[in-house]
Amino acid sequence: MDMLWNGWGDPARATALPDTVTGLLRELLGVQPRDAAHVPLEEIDVPGTPLDDAARRALEAAVGGRADGVRTDAETRVRHTRGKSTPDLLRMRAGDTTGIPAAVVLPEGHDEVLAVLEACAGHGVALVPFGGGTSVVGGLAPGRGGTFVALDLRRMNRLLDLDDVSRTATLQPGLRAPEAEALLAGHGYTLGHFPQSYEWATIGGFAATRSSGQASAGYGRFDEMVLGLTLATPTGTLDTGRAPRSAAGPDLRQLVLGSEGAFGVITSVTVRVRPAPEVRRYEGWRFASFDEGAAALRRLAQDGPRPAVLRLSDETETLIGLAQPDAIGASPDRQDAGCLAVVGFEGTEEDTAHHREGAAAVLRASGGTFAGEEPGERWAHGRYSAPYLRDSLLDAGALAETLETATYWSRVPALYAAVRDALTGTLTEAGTPPLVMCHISHVYENGACLYFTVVCAQGDDSVAHWTRAKHAANEAILAAGGTITHHHGVGTDHRDWYVREAGPLGVEALRAVKRTLDPAGLLSPGVLLPAD
Repeated sequence: MDMLWNGWGDPARATALPDTVTGLLRELLGVQPRDAAHVPLEEIDVPGTPLDDAARRALEAAVGGRADGVRTDAETRVRHTRGKSTPDLLRMRAGDTTGIPAAVVLPEGHDEVLAVLEACAGHGVALVPFGGGTSVVGGLAPGRGGTFVALDLRRMNRLLDLDDVSRTATLQPGLRAPEAEALLAGHGYTLGHFPQSYEWATIGGFAATRSSGQASAGYGRFDEMVLGLTLATPTGTLDTGRAPRSAAGPDLRQLVLGSEGAFGVITSVTVRVRPAPEVRRYEGWRFASFDEGAAALRRLAQDGPRPAVLRLSDETETLIGLAQPDAIGASPDRQDAGCLAVVGFEGTEEDTAHHREGAAAVLRASGGTFAGEEPGERWAHGRYSAPYLRDSLLDAGALAETLETATYWSRVPALYAAVRDALTGTLTEAGTPPLVMCHISHVYENGACLYFTVVCAQGDDSVAHWTRAKHAANEAILAAGGTITHHHGVGTDHRDWYVREAGPLGVEALRAVKRTLDPAGLLSPGVLLPAD
C-alpha cells in the first residue's frame, strides 16, 4: 500500500478534528477554515517527463529490462515528489509539482543500483534515493534544477542474513520497519527501533539520516545499532564493518551514516539485534515543572537504572494532551497540571520489575508522583498518531509543524527558552500567535533532545509564514549552542545551518569525500551540502 500522496500514512486512518477542538483553535489562535479545497491527484497538471529516450533505455537496461522497472506515469512521479514536512504537504495539496522526478526507477539488488548509477552518470541525470518517503527536512528533492530520477528501493526488502551466535542481522534498505520487525520476530529478535515514522520508514532511511527511535534510552539510536554497511557509488562499492569495533583508522561507517544519499546508495545494513522482550510496561509520572522533570530524567540517564523509553512533556504539551495523542479533545482535567513523563520498560519479567522499582525510587526522590500505567499505555497506543493529527490540523486551517534539536544537560534550559521565544516572537509579530509545545524525546548521559511542536493560524502564505519562523528557530538553536538537528536529518531545510555548524574545514573535507565517490555531483545534489 502506498502512503497518502498529500498527507501522512494510511488514508483510512485520517479523521477530522472534534468540533470542540476546532472551536478552541478558532477562539484561541484565530484559525479559520481553509478557503480552497485540495487539488485532486487526477487533476494535477503534471508536465511530461524530461527524460530523453536514450537515458530511459539506459535506465531500463540497468534494471534488467523489466517493463515496470522505470516508471514515468504522472501518478507514480507525483507520489515520489518531496517528503512529508508541512511545507511539502501544503505544496502538494495546492497541486504544485515543483521538484517532481522525471522518472521513478525500481532496482532489485546492489548490482542493479550500480548499473543505474552508471546510466545516470553517462547521461548527466541526477538521482535521489527514495525509501519510505518520510523526510521532513527536504531530503527528497534536489537543491538545484535539472533532470533527476527517484530511486525507489522498495523491491530491496529482504532479510539477507541472521547470525544467531553474534546476534546480528543484515537487511536490505527498502525493508520497512514493521516488515523488518516481523522478520526478526520470527527468529525471536527485535531491532528495538520505533521512531514516529516507524510504520512507513525504511532501514536504509534510518541509516542515511541517523534516525533515533522512541525507545532509544534502552536500545540506542539507529547509528549505534549499525555494525556494517554497503554503499553503491558512481565510482564503485564501499563495504564497511569488518568487526563490531576496530582501531583500523577512522570508521568509514560514520561517513555513510547520516550522508542522506549524497555520497552513495545504501544497499545493505548489518545491525545488532536483541531478544524480543517478554514484557513491555509503560507508565506515567507527574512533575510540578519542566525543570524538575528534566532533572529527574537526567538522574536516570546518568546514574540509572535507565528505562527503555524516557520522555517528558512541558506544561503546555501536558495541558493540551499532546503527550497522549488519543486524549486530544478530551475534557480538561485539573489533575493534569504540571508535566507528564512517560517511562517504559522492556525485557524479561524479572529485569523489568527490577528496573521499574529502581527507577521509581529515583523519580520519587526527584519530586515525581506516580500517575499509574494508563498515561503510559495510552501514549504507547497513540505513539504513531501525531502525523495524522497534523493532517487534521491542516485540514482545519491550522499550521502545524515540528522541529528538534539537542544539547548538553547544562544548556537545556537556555536552549528550550531560546527556541520557544524565537517561534513565539516571530509568529506573533506576523499576526498569528502560536501554541508552542515541547518535550524531551531522547536522553543521554551528557544531554538530551528537545522536540518542539508549533500550532498557529496558517496566514496568507503558509509556506513563507512557516519558513520565517523556522529560520528564526534555526538561528536561535545555533546561538544557544544546540545542534541543528538531532534525528530528522539535514536535507535542504537544515543544510545552510549545518554548514555553519560543521565549519569551513569540515565542509571542505566532506566535499572531498563527495568528489571521490560522486565526481559528477549527481547524487542528491544540494542535500546535506550546497551543490557546486
